[in-house]
Amino acid sequence: MGLFSYLSSSASTILILALLFIFKGVKGTTFTFVNKCDYTVWPGILSSAGSPNLDSTGFELTKGTSRTFQAPTGWSGRFWGRTSCEFDDSGHGTCATGDCGSGQIECNGAGAAPPATLAEFTLGSGSQDFYDVSLVDGYNLPMVVEGSGGSGTCATTGCLTDLNLRCPTELKVGDGAACRSACEAFGTPEYCCSGAYSTPSTCRPSVYSQVFKSACPKSYSYAYDDATSTFTCTDADYTVTFCQTSPR
Repeated sequence: MGLFSYLSSSASTILILALLFIFKGVKGTTFTFVNKCDYTVWPGILSSAGSPNLDSTGFELTKGTSRTFQAPTGWSGRFWGRTSCEFDDSGHGTCATGDCGSGQIECNGAGAAPPATLAEFTLGSGSQDFYDVSLVDGYNLPMVVEGSGGSGTCATTGCLTDLNLRCPTELKVGDGAACRSACEAFGTPEYCCSGAYSTPSTCRPSVYSQVFKSACPKSYSYAYDDATSTFTCTDADYTVTFCQTSPR
């Protein structure tokens, strides 16, 4: 191979690698929402301050369907599922659990009213994505997060168990549509990790958070449950599944 041909080949390789790098940066991360529940779920999406909105802030996801969104590198925010929603033909209405208070299918920058199972993400922070499934604000339906195509630990996390079936009576919402956290139910500092209980050494797992942790060992069960509940992955896409019976 001549020198010119070698240089041309090397330049082409560099150009291709550069284009792939740029494309990945533009592409960002793909989130796919899948509904395996026996009922319709209305996912809500809340971007953190400083992060752009995705293509939707709330939508309808009927049984057995999926929907995909793109998120840019550096995006952070949370997802959840709303249940037993009633919307009219103009898209106005409310949901029995996880309602965001917008009065519409789109949440328009509003978060979930507890109790609600939350999936939380920070993309590309120090080249890694950080993610978790949190029950700190209570629980309303099973949710699992799985990464694909990434490098690192990239563990599957979430809650496969229907906690509504084992929710302590004093935490139940209505006829068992959702399960409140002890903080929401009682509002005391020891359950809310506030006041004199605002540090990891003073706010310890309660009998109620241990019920959540026993059922869903990879999910956040209370405010300082970081060690076994936060996961990382690099350059992955993610699937958020409602009511998945077992990880793929």
